[in-house]
Amino acid sequence: MRIAVVAALSAAMAGCVSAPADYGASLSQQDPKFASPECQQARAAAADYAQREKQHPGWGFGVLLGPYSMGMVAAVKEHERQQRLLLARQMHLQCSSQPLPRELDFDPATYAPKQTRYP
Repeated sequence: MRIAVVAALSAAMAGCVSAPADYGASLSQQDPKFASPECQQARAAAADYAQREKQHPGWGFGVLLGPYSMGMVAAVKEHERQQRLLLARQMHLQCSSQPLPRELDFDPATYAPKQTRYP
């Protein structure tokens, strides 16, 4: 029971990062980097991600699988949070001349897939 509550709370917190497309809209359009082709590609990637995120099953899928699927739903939400952070960081680097905000100032390798070795 405890694990399900912790998983539900962590999944709820994982959804708190704003969407990269929304973050891109908040950047200054007066910045010279905003009109660059790299910025346009970053904004297109954020829009594609937003579209893909709307298509996944979400919480309803977890409810259909039962209470033991809450961990799986929490893992999916955490992965989505990490992807939103990476896309927002990339968009800021491509579209803004301002320094990175504190919440985006991290090493992107921390969210890279880990190499696992199987015996």
